[in-house]
Amino acid sequence: MSVLIATAQTLLASGKGLLAMDESVGTCNRRLAETGIAQTEESRRRYRELLVTTPGLSEFVSGAILFDETLHQRTQDGVPMADVLHAAGILVGIKVDAGAQALAGHAGERITEGLDGLRERLVRYASLGVRFAKWRAVLAITDGLPSRACVEANAHALARYAALCQEAQLVPIVEPEVLMEGGHTLARCGEVTTEVLYRVFAQLRLQGVTLEAMILKPNMVLAGQSCTPPVSLDEVADATLSCLRRAVPAAVAGVAFLSGGQASELATARLNAMHLRARPGLPWPLSFSFARALQEPALRLWAGDDANRVVAQRALLHRARCNAAALRGDYGDARENVEEEGLST
Repeated sequence: MSVLIATAQTLLASGKGLLAMDESVGTCNRRLAETGIAQTEESRRRYRELLVTTPGLSEFVSGAILFDETLHQRTQDGVPMADVLHAAGILVGIKVDAGAQALAGHAGERITEGLDGLRERLVRYASLGVRFAKWRAVLAITDGLPSRACVEANAHALARYAALCQEAQLVPIVEPEVLMEGGHTLARCGEVTTEVLYRVFAQLRLQGVTLEAMILKPNMVLAGQSCTPPVSLDEVADATLSCLRRAVPAAVAGVAFLSGGQASELATARLNAMHLRARPGLPWPLSFSFARALQEPALRLWAGDDANRVVAQRALLHRARCNAAALRGDYGDARENVEEEGLST
């Protein structure tokens, strides 16, 4: 277990976060389509190569979460994507869930599947140099949801996954995501997120998961996207920190937030506010495990044209650098503007 604890600490190294690039084929294709890029395996490969070969990325990124397709892809020069990351000093992780499906008997709710055959898949991934894994559960808020049944079912699946990961010598990233969609208030999201985390950690304890060798990847506590009026950065920070202090045991290795569809700069600003409001300290480090909030500017600039490769990589590095600054409570408009000037050179 000491090796897993050391891996978790490496992933949570000061000033670094995780690049989540584990979009499924369908999700990746949708994002390519939004930018007018052909939805092909070759387009996905070229885009992922752009991400993993970004110069200087390891200064701000400790680990990258891949989708199975990416783990088996190679760069144009024939180098496995995972080897590119290893050479840069970035740990390789893998998404292992099979996606969320309708929860039988509970309309409007979903359960994440993929436990069947997971033990064997984890052993195979570990043999390929993968050091950590990720499993995502999704929970929606409406007047009557999420139900206790949905929360418990997903908490149990997360805990079984985490136990199997540690058995295979992989650090589990446990991701219970309370979705942003809807008109719920900040307070309602706080209540639901706190209850979900209580249930998740109860199941992790029952399944014998070592908390020091796992990373929690939660949502920030946010009002629903259609809720008005908007809430401030400090309100989000205080609500999120209050929730975590109540529900997350001090033994957990760390917390790496998902962005959950937030705009890139807003996700960074909220992460920054948390570090400012949390002073003098918390029992665990707070980091980021962002996908779209890191990638979106780069994807938009690349637009499928490798003539834009350098400027797109600069955009990715820019967002990673800004989020690293947020981990110090040192992010703001001045830093954003300075970095943007560098992108145009």
